[in-house]
Amino acid sequence: MDFSFTEEQQLFADSVRRFAEDKLKDGALKRAHSKEYPWEVAKMLSEQGLLGITLKEEDGGIGGTLMDAVIAIEQMSLVCPKSADIIQAGNFGAIRTFAEYANDEQKEKWLPGLLSGEIVISLGMSEPDAGSAATDLKTTAKEDGDHYVIKGQKVFGTHSRDASLFLIYCRFGPGLDGIGSLIIERGTEGFTVGEPAEFMSGEEWCPLYFDNVRVPKENLLLGPGGFKRQIAAFNAERIGNTARSLAIGRHAYNLARDYVMERSQFGRPLCEFQGLQWKFADMAMKLESAQLLLYKAAVGADKGLPSAYDTTLAKMACNQIGFEVACEAVQCMGGTGYTRETLAEYCMLRTKGWMIAGGSVEMMKNRMAEFIFDRRFSQRPPKPAN
Repeated sequence: MDFSFTEEQQLFADSVRRFAEDKLKDGALKRAHSKEYPWEVAKMLSEQGLLGITLKEEDGGIGGTLMDAVIAIEQMSLVCPKSADIIQAGNFGAIRTFAEYANDEQKEKWLPGLLSGEIVISLGMSEPDAGSAATDLKTTAKEDGDHYVIKGQKVFGTHSRDASLFLIYCRFGPGLDGIGSLIIERGTEGFTVGEPAEFMSGEEWCPLYFDNVRVPKENLLLGPGGFKRQIAAFNAERIGNTARSLAIGRHAYNLARDYVMERSQFGRPLCEFQGLQWKFADMAMKLESAQLLLYKAAVGADKGLPSAYDTTLAKMACNQIGFEVACEAVQCMGGTGYTRETLAEYCMLRTKGWMIAGGSVEMMKNRMAEFIFDRRFSQRPPKPAN
């Protein structure tokens, strides 16, 4: 059993790292704290073949593996975390679901712009009353001739402030089998992108309002009954989330390690204090163990869709460890780590978000319990007896 990269993977990792160091290292701090979407970076990444890594060549992608995308995210995160967000958006989440299920006409219309970095797509799944209980969504899609009429609201969509295209989960009918999805373009009559709100990390999102929005039927991605297929693809989205969380934690770890080697107190470098040495030993152990779980999930993917068990375990571990390590890094750097003059504070806030997004850590633990005991544990109250 070999845990090292293949020669091809190592060459790819080295090339991404060199590009990041040469082109994106300068300005990484400013970029991380900017609310603006880095369109110029997106175009640069597209030119380097870092958008659409896992998409089929016939769709305009590179035809690579999930592991290739994970490597790209990791190497970019170690230099410019904000630019790694763009790699994730260009390989996971809404774009991957779209590429997996869109028809040829839909792909021809929208994929070129997405893969060139000229436009970005946002996912509309969460609602004010439907977060972890995603199947409780109330946004409806009613058939009306050659259109669907959409009514409802969405919240917390990544890149919703800047997106031109929105992948919206809707209810076409009752129950789980009534849920599907539509593609809606910004500017469609009745579709309002609300005022930006801020996450703790400083990233902005906008509420989405649908007031009898007429969407042509050719914009249907998956109709009634499509929810289960989309959620199956969501395991790949979680690999992107997982890779980002762990890589950001490692970025903070690297910052703190360099800091304690250079910073002196009481007449000697901080790294000579045993209390800090033990912190770094624990952080290294956690990072390396979580890394193996992430790679197992990515490498074990079957036809691009990793197993639910491997993905759940990797996300749970990497989300927790990424945040724990980032927090410890801030602590090790003291007041400097708590300022916005380094990326340590940014890493801590970002990793906290991934413990919630894409399925909270608590939901992952519930899912693991189902695998462990080989049974389903419903989170809903039992139905009253007749």
